[in-house]
Amino acid sequence: MPYKFTFDLSKVPRFFFTEIATVSCQKGMPKSLLSRLQRIIIKFRIQEATGLNLSDAIVLLQDFIDLQAVNANERGKFLQTKKRAVFLSHCSRKYLDSRCKAAFNSDIPSYTCAHCDEECLVNQSSKFAQAKGYDVYIVPGGSCIPKILKNTNYEGVVGVACGEEIKLFGPFLNSLGVSGQAIPLIKNGCANTIFNMETLANAL
Repeated sequence: MPYKFTFDLSKVPRFFFTEIATVSCQKGMPKSLLSRLQRIIIKFRIQEATGLNLSDAIVLLQDFIDLQAVNANERGKFLQTKKRAVFLSHCSRKYLDSRCKAAFNSDIPSYTCAHCDEECLVNQSSKFAQAKGYDVYIVPGGSCIPKILKNTNYEGVVGVACGEEIKLFGPFLNSLGVSGQAIPLIKNGCANTIFNMETLANAL
């Protein structure tokens, strides 16, 4: 289930993500986490940049921190895996109309990128992941992922999606014995969504 609010962190200073990563790496999560999140929100003017109210901004940052902590905990196991896949959100395609030449296969279910636009994030990440030996799936929704994973024997997966959706898949991956790495969207909205390409590249 996606967030009930929209946000865009793509214009936030890069150091913001560094600070979030620093918080996520701290052992045991300090009791003062809430006040620290509030200070980060004020420091980087997150409410002004995103239009979010304080409680939604805290939820978003908390999810970013939690996902980075899970990534760090899973990293060693993930690096031991051999057969891996990347799941990309189809809403990160540059175009969601006929200008996008990606073909959808309902049997898988996934789009196959036609590499029609060099500026498209899905095109860039598909090429990069395939060059690293990953199978790539461009899925129209989270419900497609269990269908794909149940018919394959992947040991490791990297998923790009809303943080709230990613959290729902942790128990499912654990039930399959699959190790995962999560890349949360930094701009949501179900169209023209954005993720950080450098973050994805570092995870692969």
